[in-house]
Amino acid sequence: MNPFIRITALLLCTAIAPSVAAATYEDKYLDANGVKLRYIDTGKGEAIVLLHGGTSRLESWITPGVVDNLSKDFRVIAFDARGHGKSDSPREPAAYGRQQALDVARILDALKIDKAHIIGFSLGSSTVAQLLTLHPERFLTGVQVAGAGRSPQEANNPRIETEAAEIARDCISRSRLTRQAPAGMKPTEEEIQQRMAACRADKTFDQLATAASLRGYKDQAVTAEQMAAVKVPTMGIVGTLDHTLKDMQELKTIRPGMKLVLLDGVSHTGKTGIQSSPALVTEIRTFIAEQRTSGAR
Repeated sequence: MNPFIRITALLLCTAIAPSVAAATYEDKYLDANGVKLRYIDTGKGEAIVLLHGGTSRLESWITPGVVDNLSKDFRVIAFDARGHGKSDSPREPAAYGRQQALDVARILDALKIDKAHIIGFSLGSSTVAQLLTLHPERFLTGVQVAGAGRSPQEANNPRIETEAAEIARDCISRSRLTRQAPAGMKPTEEEIQQRMAACRADKTFDQLATAASLRGYKDQAVTAEQMAAVKVPTMGIVGTLDHTLKDMQELKTIRPGMKLVLLDGVSHTGKTGIQSSPALVTEIRTFIAEQRTSGAR
């Protein structure tokens, strides 16, 4: 198999199917203000909510064993964000942005969970950043994985419209693929065409809804003042090969009390992607245990 195809199975956080060895969980559905969301709910104990990355789905937490690991000691809820996986896929940008953050509160309400640990990767991390300003009272801790949140400048970056238009037209964004690829692994034109064909063959992927989700980023903006004011105990974790590394380091400057963990040789996606790193779940467990010990809640 072309090595690029193996690498880009996770590039762009694209939806992935569970591996043969991955555990399986019962699909459940709930209504979030008129949008049907698919979720899983497993384990017992304090609740942890897992938010996946853009153009991905909840399987991105199941396949590397994160759900299986955490559910041994926690109640774990993971769901397909609106516009992703088996959840409903509105095609209007106004249906995304802040609504994706509010969906988490809606899920907690529906499941009668007062407070939870919240963990998000990439797009999910931007959702965490916004949630910590919108509903901090709902969270015991917050973990931002490879995503510092969207500053007003980043939320309105013209690059977003370029990538959204590429996805709407071609099913993938070649500029996004190139931007997020690990150093030395930029895709060739042949590889981009192969990736485009694979995307178009995936009948579960709604490229217009995905484009609308990107255009909704404008409604995810969080100011530096808001990020600095967060009182919920937080951890940031990012790989040294990740394109979000600088942003995560800047977030640490804005919020000095945040614990920042750097994983050497780990990238955003691909075979060295952070969701597949065994260190990720180890650091999550360590951070939550530290908060229990310190009584920081």
